Amino acid sequence: MSGRETTTPTRLEGLRNRIANDAAEITRRIREAAAISNRNEARFRTLFAQIIEPWAQNLDIPLLVREERTLATGRADATYNRMIIEYEAPGSLRDNVSHHPTAHAIQQAKDYVEGVGRQERQPIHRLIGVVIDGHYFIYVRKVEGHWIDPEIEEVNEHSVARFLRLLVSLVSGKALLPENLVRDFGSNTLYAQRIASSLYRSLSGTLDDNQADIVDKLFEQWRTFFGEVTGYEEHSSPLRNRPELGQFARGMGLDVRNVDPTRLFFTVHTYFALLIKLIAYYALSRFVSGFGTRFGSMYRLDDEDLKREMEELERGGIFRTLGIRNFLEGDFFKWYLYTWDANVAQAIRTLLDRLKDYDPGTLEVSPEQARDLLKKLYHRLMPREIRHDLGEYYTPDWLAEHVLNELGYEGQPDKRLLDPACGSGTFLVLAIKRLKERCFREGLNEQETLETILNNIVGIDLNPLAVVAARTNYLLALGDLLAHRTWEIDIPVYLADSILTPAAGEELFNHDRYELNTVVGQFDIPSCLKTREQIDNLCNLLEECVTNQVNQDVFLDRARRALTIDEADWIGGNGRGEGARRILETLFRRLAALHADGLDGIWARILQNAFMPLFLGQFDLIAGNPPWIGWEALPNEYRTRTHPLWVRYGLFPHSGMETILGRGKKDLSMLMSYVVTDRLLRAHGLLGFIITQSVFKTAGAGQGFRRFCWDQRGIVRVECVDDMTDFQPFENASNRTSVFIWRKGRRTTYPVQYRLWQKTALHQSIDQDAALHEVRSMTRCLLYVAEPVDNNDPTAPWLTARPRAVEAIRQIVGHSDYKAHEGVNTGGNNAVYWVEIIYERPDGVVVIRNLTEGAKRNVPSVNAELEPDLLYPLLRGREVRRWQAKRSAYIILAQDVATRRGIDPEIMQWRFPKTYAYLKRFEKQLRGRAAFKRYYTRREDGRIVETGPFYSMFDVGKYTLSPFKTVWHRMVAPIGAVVVGKEAGKPILPQETHVYVGLRERREAFYLAGMLNSTPFNFAAMAYSQAGGKSFGSPHILDNLYVPKFDPNEGTHRHVAELAASIQVGFTAMSADELAAAEAELDEATAGVWSITDDQLAEIHESYRELTKADLREAGEADEGREESSEAGEVGGGKDCDTTAAVVSALVGNGEMAAAEIAAALGIDNTASLRPVLRQLIESGRVERIGRGRGTRYRLVEGSEA
Repeated sequence: MSGRETTTPTRLEGLRNRIANDAAEITRRIREAAAISNRNEARFRTLFAQIIEPWAQNLDIPLLVREERTLATGRADATYNRMIIEYEAPGSLRDNVSHHPTAHAIQQAKDYVEGVGRQERQPIHRLIGVVIDGHYFIYVRKVEGHWIDPEIEEVNEHSVARFLRLLVSLVSGKALLPENLVRDFGSNTLYAQRIASSLYRSLSGTLDDNQADIVDKLFEQWRTFFGEVTGYEEHSSPLRNRPELGQFARGMGLDVRNVDPTRLFFTVHTYFALLIKLIAYYALSRFVSGFGTRFGSMYRLDDEDLKREMEELERGGIFRTLGIRNFLEGDFFKWYLYTWDANVAQAIRTLLDRLKDYDPGTLEVSPEQARDLLKKLYHRLMPREIRHDLGEYYTPDWLAEHVLNELGYEGQPDKRLLDPACGSGTFLVLAIKRLKERCFREGLNEQETLETILNNIVGIDLNPLAVVAARTNYLLALGDLLAHRTWEIDIPVYLADSILTPAAGEELFNHDRYELNTVVGQFDIPSCLKTREQIDNLCNLLEECVTNQVNQDVFLDRARRALTIDEADWIGGNGRGEGARRILETLFRRLAALHADGLDGIWARILQNAFMPLFLGQFDLIAGNPPWIGWEALPNEYRTRTHPLWVRYGLFPHSGMETILGRGKKDLSMLMSYVVTDRLLRAHGLLGFIITQSVFKTAGAGQGFRRFCWDQRGIVRVECVDDMTDFQPFENASNRTSVFIWRKGRRTTYPVQYRLWQKTALHQSIDQDAALHEVRSMTRCLLYVAEPVDNNDPTAPWLTARPRAVEAIRQIVGHSDYKAHEGVNTGGNNAVYWVEIIYERPDGVVVIRNLTEGAKRNVPSVNAELEPDLLYPLLRGREVRRWQAKRSAYIILAQDVATRRGIDPEIMQWRFPKTYAYLKRFEKQLRGRAAFKRYYTRREDGRIVETGPFYSMFDVGKYTLSPFKTVWHRMVAPIGAVVVGKEAGKPILPQETHVYVGLRERREAFYLAGMLNSTPFNFAAMAYSQAGGKSFGSPHILDNLYVPKFDPNEGTHRHVAELAASIQVGFTAMSADELAAAEAELDEATAGVWSITDDQLAEIHESYRELTKADLREAGEADEGREESSEAGEVGGGKDCDTTAAVVSALVGNGEMAAAEIAAALGIDNTASLRPVLRQLIESGRVERIGRGRGTRYRLVEGSEA
């Protein structure tokens, strides 16, 4: 028999059938061998080989047997191809990995797997170690560089059959692994180009034919769902101009010049869905006799026969044979059957021809690969940059495991669990694994286990592709349990909106019906339907009767009996509305009309799925990673439809149009948290979500979320929060990740347990595929508590620190006696207002050039003559550092600080004609500023009236021209303040990336700088604000942290001012030790102002060192990248800023540059050393990243030149 023949689906199916027949006898013989070996390992090894090797030889399975194999890691007892066996004396193993002999055997097996991998230079994930003693099988595998938890199975007919399947799989075809599939079907492959281009052309031809057919409607409905789940709107998305989109389209074989992004995404989703369906078909074929042979021959069929086979697949095919009713219901991706032609047929044939060489038994060897397969395949198919722009991030298994652990879910058969935004099903599959293991431990048989899983583990998602993937993963997770099914089943993963269900509010249904809007019209169902069985029966009946063109009266008669609707609800009236009969009659006629027009196919199933959240009941646990989509990124229609919910749950705490327009930075994950808790979580149940940490720390965005209630009965208690902002749980994403657990029906009380995770591993990043225990070994968890920063406002941002540290900084918490302002904001027109003086003429007129480098808008560079009166020295970007400031430019300030609008145009034309003429050049774009329209125009009698000159600036007042200012950068942690005064008689003005307090007196300015630069203040700031965020040091900092008004008669105040002045004046001459000593003295002085005791100050210092990871750096354990970022972030706190300055200098005047170009300009051979510097510059808002991956380029943010 040839090697090619041994890998065909026919051959594999025959072997599986033989294994099923032989498993019982081989089990008997293995048990007998263990019994007669009398705890003699060598004897048992001989007997075991005499059982297995003849069996394999008889079936012509080529075993490459090697015994007593010497390796660098020891001597392996035996290897069968890629299976490494470690024999143990019968009776020596236990089902407990803590049992010493068992643990020792497991470690030996791991060592041997490593040794064989190195010796044979085999990919280690293709190897499996098996420990056997005749009573237990123990499997060890290493996947993606991480050891999977050992699997221990008692020797019985089921486990022996699995062992034999593994043996067969390890000698058969290509492994069904993501890397192999990507190599064959990923973008830039010939297969992808052929298939995607055929599908794209077929789709476009149908959409452009000016005929409304089923393909148009499927595409339109998919586009609606896709926009709601990703926030994508094709006309406003920045994706259209992304270079990565063009590269991806080219890699999929499409003409970049004419590609339509939405059609491209639909094509890619269709392509991926086809792969999923065929993989599921093939993987499940082992449970149904004949299907393996059928799959292996499909690629030979002619076009029409192939179409009929694909129609059978899309109708359910093998899935219905297995008794799975809903696997493909509501599927948008079978549209290609309606546009079938020779090109589409060849595309499908190409897929089948390549897939037939794969071995679905791979999923037997590595069950964990099943849950990763589809997730990784999609994430390697679609470029990361595009996925991230669409808000698509896959949840690492370790993070999902952690959420399940925190919920206390150990697979309890009496606990129901829901993931309301399930994506590809990560949480579902992990929960199924736990539940399956728990059921077997508790003695439930396969049928009982299957029924328990289907009743208890449920997923919902609005993304059609995600639902297909999640259902497939759910099926693969069920595995062999499907063979024990004795009834028809539905996979409990539904295409529905967890937020906008008909129960969302009275505006979505009236008293006698539920309403569902689709692109083909509105569908109503009677509100007297109350159970899942009723909606299932209705939709099954609709599909049957519409497809078979059953008479309307027959449908109504059957519906009344199937739905068990009583007479009063059926007829209606007397306060019961129109009646179920009339509503169902209208529904049937609508679907029948769609069928007659060729537009039916999935609407009954969309109806069934959309209403399913109403009938699922409530759950003990809800877990997931809800969509992180900002309110402003949602499609307009979805914002309108969900607006009543935002209001109902108190997530618009501020009134007025500002909030409605999205300036509160609300996130859809906030709304989903409340909605699913209210509707789908039982009383006292737990919800665990992965969510942005900003909901706990921001003043505006999180205020409504932190109410933790929505009415008298709707309350939740936050049990704990995990803050993971120190590292990136999601691949190459700067998301501020946190996990929270709350309990329904209890009121939140403070303090709340708050755990800050910090990465401690040196020179290592946390792999996406790491196991939870590996992540824990690379991190530490600081046990903090959380309290509102304002004790009188329970919705205030949280203060998070060690318990004693919170007590210590309470003296600093409160409203300050000082008012802070953001610097001068040009409204995005820095290139107009920012200038450099070229020279001064003898008559006092100056010649200037506007600064256009790095400008956000295209502004021409011009030379102009100006009066010097309205030119002020300007502090830009990083020109402000801790204890240091050095300005390099000027700003035009044509503002009347008394009226707080631009100087009157007549005065400008009379007193400053040259400046007025210069500004007049840019009048159109200055009028177009969003800030100008917002603050200096109003609607009057149906027309727009300007309330200030076109050059007016917002938030410029008398404080702007204060002679002294205490200034700091608002985006850099810790706070690094400096005192600036006048230059040539004019006050220095900071730009809007800075925050300042305007003061009249120098000594007071230094007092304030000293208080702000102190460790107590900075620790308090970092404990309540978002260090690393753009708003960290914004003016709100003084609304929540207290600095008492300077009192010149108070000795402690004067002492702080004197110390701060001496540090700033002598800063450049100080050594690091001298600076540290001076700032330590300053800390003691500020502690006296706040009445902080010595013990409390010591606690603050220790907590600050811990929070900033200074203790780890001193021990040499901190991650190097984070260390460099932290040190560079301390503006002026360190003096090793040469590389940062050099990078900025390289970018000045050069527009966009790649990292390699920057390195070349600096004479650096390797770009690796630039990465932490560039990352820090991006985080601080000084540099902007353009694109990702190989096409990444960097440019300087306007005003960040210094």
